[in-house]
Amino acid sequence: MKKIVLLSLVLICFSACKSDKNLSEEISQTEPNEAFEKLLKDYYESGLKLNPLNATAAGDHRFNDQMPNFLADDYNKELKDYYQYFSTEAKTFDDSELTKEQQLSKQVLLWECTISDEGFQYNEDFTPINQMWTLQLSIGQLASGAGAQPFETAQDYDNWLNRLNGYLAWMSSAENKMREGMKANHVLPKALIVKVLPQLEALTNKDLEKHLFYKPVLDIPDSISEDDKNRITKAYSDTILNNIIPAYERLHKFMSTTYLEAGRATSGISDIPNGKAYYQHQIKKYTTTDMTADEIHNLGLAEVKRILSEMEAIKQQVGYEKDLISFFDFVRNNEELMPYSKPEEVIHQFNKIHGIMKPQIDRLFDLQPTTAFEVRRTEAFREASASAEYNPGSLDGTRPGIFYTPIPDASKYNTFSDEALFLHEAIPGHHFQISLQQENKALPDFRKTLWYSSYGEGWALYCESLGKELGLYTDPYQYFGMLSMEMHRAIRLVVDTGIHAKGWTREQAIKYSLKNEAESEASIVSEIERYMANPGQALSYKIGQLKIMELRKHAEKELGNQFDIAQFHNQVLESGCIPLALLETKINRWIASIK
Repeated sequence: MKKIVLLSLVLICFSACKSDKNLSEEISQTEPNEAFEKLLKDYYESGLKLNPLNATAAGDHRFNDQMPNFLADDYNKELKDYYQYFSTEAKTFDDSELTKEQQLSKQVLLWECTISDEGFQYNEDFTPINQMWTLQLSIGQLASGAGAQPFETAQDYDNWLNRLNGYLAWMSSAENKMREGMKANHVLPKALIVKVLPQLEALTNKDLEKHLFYKPVLDIPDSISEDDKNRITKAYSDTILNNIIPAYERLHKFMSTTYLEAGRATSGISDIPNGKAYYQHQIKKYTTTDMTADEIHNLGLAEVKRILSEMEAIKQQVGYEKDLISFFDFVRNNEELMPYSKPEEVIHQFNKIHGIMKPQIDRLFDLQPTTAFEVRRTEAFREASASAEYNPGSLDGTRPGIFYTPIPDASKYNTFSDEALFLHEAIPGHHFQISLQQENKALPDFRKTLWYSSYGEGWALYCESLGKELGLYTDPYQYFGMLSMEMHRAIRLVVDTGIHAKGWTREQAIKYSLKNEAESEASIVSEIERYMANPGQALSYKIGQLKIMELRKHAEKELGNQFDIAQFHNQVLESGCIPLALLETKINRWIASIK
């Protein structure tokens, strides 16, 4: 997974940042160091060649026909050499030779390389497939024609067929890596394996017109000649029937028999070889802090207690007289909160929320993206296991940012958290933050697509608290939805550390969540299994949110009447994703400049 994500979501650690001194007290140049700028450009360009999927996601179409086998040993060696080479080269530049912005880029580059290099020791490739995060899912989005892979010209169609050769090699290697993992007792929990099986089986369907990989053929543009249309149709039919479907059949057979039998009965990552050290690595990577699992677990327990008291107040406000746990069930099953019969009605509701917010957006944000934005339903092939999510637009702005929401059954879709969900995943959450980062011409290219989860997810969770300032949360159930969303992230601190550091079972984590939040049981099960698939990622939201809220309160206190909320948001957003320590330094410097 570390190499597969479409936006090179490589994360760095808090200890890298060395706090205020590095950014505010060191001697720096006023003009950019051209040799260092070249190094940054080379780093970015080399990274795109190593992972052409990242280039496609960013709207760079030079490598659309390429996909290396990310699981091959020679590829891993090349990737490791890449991180070590650029780390060594960056260290040859003294900070006094760089501008302050270049010093920041140097720190980011060094620690991106460091945290990535550290990850190689934990054999992540032994579990190349899970139900939530891995390549067989993201490749499906590309294959459908609904993702970043273009299907506008005959060359585009040829490019995808060539890229599929790399994917087929990856599928073969995935089985080999899982067999290696079986020998090393490094395997997925059985509970996750069974969730992958229907995803694979769905792509063994021999009815071409219903096959996900055939969809671009059904949508061939009229601008493509008839000869090319016929050639493309035959080539895609042959590839899918003779290569893609058999590959999925083989992988499904292996995972449903041999691999399922070898699957773990336990839930936490600490049960694999070197699992405890791996989990601490994951904590550092995703939170950009040196917090321990125990510290995070206890913080989560405290936050759950605080939010429960606020939920109790809402329960009383709406006149519900029974206990809070039964109120959760009341909200989950309240038919008045499930008013839809068609998926299109859900999409319309999100667009309506956006319309309500627009008059207040300008007051809170004078720095706004130009990248277009859309709300879409999650594709059917992955909808059953998916959560709502945001997919960024392209760097050149030609592809919009997209908020995907799964709607397996519109009649059972509960609306009570829709406003908070939109604030987080869409506007002003991920869409504002990521689009502004990509549009910022002052950033070197490699920083335009970086993702630090504690910052990015922390920002999105912080945005949920802006609802009243944006004209939302007038309905107490929607405000309860916001509390539920925050509770959901607080619970993550408890259950993620519980599963991976304290021996909790999947069932214990599900029970704890059901006791403390209003999500449906099906949703909670999906979420718990998500945490099992990617240890530590779920911790980043609350850790980042608490830091941003702390910095806002500090700025309000220090600046008094001089505090400008739009300017505060500018300071948080304008440098793109940065680790929490660097964000704190930046805000403190801003406060000092005004005072």
